[in-house]
Amino acid sequence: MEAPHSQAAESAARLPVDSPEQMQDVGRRLAKLLRPGDLVMLTGELGAGKTTLTRGLGEGLGVRGAVTSPTFVIARVHPSLTGGPALVHVDAYRLGGGLDEMEDLDLDVSLPESVVVVEWGVGKVEDLSDDRLHVLIHRVVGDTEDERREVTLTGFGARWSAVDLALLAG
Repeated sequence: MEAPHSQAAESAARLPVDSPEQMQDVGRRLAKLLRPGDLVMLTGELGAGKTTLTRGLGEGLGVRGAVTSPTFVIARVHPSLTGGPALVHVDAYRLGGGLDEMEDLDLDVSLPESVVVVEWGVGKVEDLSDDRLHVLIHRVVGDTEDERREVTLTGFGARWSAVDLALLAG
C-alpha cells in the first residue's frame, strides 16, 4: 500500500507469472522501459521473487556483476557494461526508519544517473522521487512448491503517466 502522501497512480498493469524464468523475463522486459533517474520499489513477502525480477532488470540493462540479494550489504551498485545507467540494488528490509535512516546510502545522489531498485522500500523511499514505479509481487498462499505469482506494476507521477505498462504482458 502506498504512503498517504503519494500521488495517484498514473499507469498500472497486472501480469501473471508461472516460474522464476518468467519473473526474470518480466525484469528484462521492464528494463527496456527504464532510464536514468527511475526509482523502482519492490514489494512482496520473502521468496516472492523480488531479487529474481531484479536479476532480469540487470540482464536487460546490461550491467556488470551477478545480481544477488543485498540483504547483508544493504546496497550494491552494478555499473553498466553498455553505456547505459548503473543499477543500484537496495534491500531496505533491515532498515526500520524512513528516508532519514537511508540517507547514508546517498540514494538521492545516485538516482539521477542510475536506476535505483529498492526491495522493501514502501514507507521508506517515496520521498526520493515524485515519479516512481511500485512493483508488488503477490505469491500464491499455501503450497510453497507453487511458483505462480501475480505482479502488479503501478506507476506514479508524470514520468509514468505516458508509459503503457500493459505492454509488459506480452
